[in-house]
This record gives sequence, C-alpha cells and structure tokens, in this order.
Amino acid sequence: MTWVPQECTLPTVERPLRVAEFDALFAGATAGVERAGPGLVRLLLDRAVEPRARELAAREQACCSFFSFRFETDARGRLVMEIGVPPDRQAVLDALAERARAASGTGR
Repeated sequence: MTWVPQECTLPTVERPLRVAEFDALFAGATAGVERAGPGLVRLLLDRAVEPRARELAAREQACCSFFSFRFETDARGRLVMEIGVPPDRQAVLDALAERARAASGTGR
C-alpha cells in the first residue's frame, strides 16, 4: 500500500479494503492507462462499471481531498476516468497508475 499517503483520513484498518476495491475495478474493467501529464492519468474503462467507479472515486476524494476525478466518454464509447493530483502528490498518482497497469494486464 505504498501509494496511500500519510494524510489519508481513511482509518488504517480500512485501507487494504480500499486498495482491493481499486484493484478489482482495474482488473475487471480497465482497457488502458494513459498518462496525460505529470499530474493526470486517464483510465479507459468499460461503461458497465461507471456507477462503481464514480462511487469509489467519491469515497476516495472524501478521505484524500487532493485527488480530482472527472468522467467522460471517449469516441469509442468507453468510460474515461481522469484522476488528477497537484504536483506534490505526483508520486501517489504514479503508484496508482502502476497498480492500474498491473491489475489490468494492459501494460500501457
């Protein structure tokens, strides 16, 4: 859980569960991971997971307010989940993006 920042307000005992939720989302629905800039990652997701992705993003932003999440649809009809962080949180975003790549098996 190296990507969980110290400032996270989620109780420590719940952090492994949250990480597992992200891993399950990534493994089951991620078609790609794109780095859109130093503080921005785009996850290409199956549209079927939109409610789950939005709900997970809202809960994550509640405990780690430095995250920003935005959702849109790309030209191919896939859900795009943009995750942004300020410059001082780039290492957290890097680790989250790597987890998404590893869990999804996309390697991208």
